[in-house]
Amino acid sequence: MDSKVLTTSAWRAADALRPEVRSRWIEALAAFSDAQRGRGVSAGLITNRIKHVRRFALHAHVSPWHVSSEDVQAWTESLGSLAPTTSATMRGSLRTFYRWGLADGRATSDPTQALGRDRLRLPTPEQWRPELVAFERQCFALGMLPSTVHSWGERLRTFARAQATRAPYDVTADDLYEWMAGKRWARETRRNTKSLLRTFYGWAVDTGRTDSDPTRALPKVKAGDPVARPATDDEYASALRAARDPRWHLALRLAAEMGLRRAEVVRIHTKDLRQDAAGRSLLTVHGKGAKIRVLPVPPSLAVILRELSPGYVFPGRMVEMQAHATSDGHLSPRYMGKRIAELLPPGITMHTLRHRFATRVYNVNRDLLSTQRLLGHSSPATTQRYVQISDEKMRALVEAVAW
Repeated sequence: MDSKVLTTSAWRAADALRPEVRSRWIEALAAFSDAQRGRGVSAGLITNRIKHVRRFALHAHVSPWHVSSEDVQAWTESLGSLAPTTSATMRGSLRTFYRWGLADGRATSDPTQALGRDRLRLPTPEQWRPELVAFERQCFALGMLPSTVHSWGERLRTFARAQATRAPYDVTADDLYEWMAGKRWARETRRNTKSLLRTFYGWAVDTGRTDSDPTRALPKVKAGDPVARPATDDEYASALRAARDPRWHLALRLAAEMGLRRAEVVRIHTKDLRQDAAGRSLLTVHGKGAKIRVLPVPPSLAVILRELSPGYVFPGRMVEMQAHATSDGHLSPRYMGKRIAELLPPGITMHTLRHRFATRVYNVNRDLLSTQRLLGHSSPATTQRYVQISDEKMRALVEAVAW
C-alpha cells in the first residue's frame, strides 16, 4: 500500500474513493462527530479520531457498514511501520467508531471485535467477497432482520473459506457433499445449512449470476425428532429469587408466563398495552418477520407494566448504551438473553422458559392451535417441538384404555 493512501490529504483526492462510497463515509463520519460532541468529547480528540477513521476508509475502499474483520486485519497489518503507541491509538479510534455504529443501529456487527485477540479467522477469499456482500444487501432490501443477515453472512463466509480455491459458481455438488460429510453437525444444523446454501445459490440463479445450482442435487435432510426443553418450575423459581433487578424479574415472567422470545421482550413499549371491551389487558407483540400478534396479559403482569414510565419497558441505560442498546433505544436481544441466562442454571436459557410456557399451555386442554397462536408460530409442526408430554400423562392414557 502506497504511503500516500494513508495520508489525510489523500481523502480530498477525487479518485481516492468511489463517489458513492465516499458519500457514505462522509455521512457516517459527520454523524459520528455529532455523537462524540454530544458525549462531551474534546474537539481535538474528535478531530484525531476522524482522521484515523478516514485513513482506514482509504485502505478499505468499501462503504463503512460493509467492512469485514478481514478489512480491519489488513489495515492493522499495514500500520506495522508506525510507532506502537500511534498504531494503538489509531486502532482505538476505529473501535470507537464501530462501537458507536453498532449502538446507533447503523452497523449489524462490529468488525473491530477481533482487535487485540491473539488469533484471527482466515480471510474470506477475494473472489467470494463481492457475491456475499451483494447477497447480504438483497437480504436487507427484503426487510430481513440485521441479526439474521449477519448470521447468514458468517455461515456463508465459513463455507467460502473452505472453498478458497474455487470461485462461488464453480462449486459442484461433489464439493458440497465432501464439505458437509466432514462436519459432525446435529441434524437441525445440517438441515439449516443446506437450506441456507440453497437460498444463496437460488438467489444467484434468479439474478443471472449463474445458470446452475449445485444444491439441487443434495438430498432432503429430514427434520429431527421433536425435543422440547422446558425449564422446570424449580429452575424458574430459582431465577426469580436471584433476579434482584426488577427488569430481569419482569423479563423472566414475560418469557415464562407469556411465552415471549427475547427479541419480543426487549421491543415491548408501554403503548403496546391496551384494554379490550371488557377491561382486560392485551399486549401487542412485535414478533419474528415483522409479524404482529395480540396476547392476553395476566392481571399481575398488567399491573407492573401499567406502572412503568412511558417508553420502552427495557430502555438502554447509559452504562449499557455503548454496546447493548439499539438505535430505537431498547436493549438488544442478545444482551437480554445473556443477562437472563446468568440467572438460570448452566444449560438453561431464556428460550427454555418459552418451552415451559408452551408445555404448560398445551397440557391445559391439548389445544395445539391455540398454543400455536400464542407462540406466534407459522406451523403447528413447529409448536409440537416446544411441547413436552409428561410421563404421567402418557401413563394415564395407556391405563385409560387398558382392560
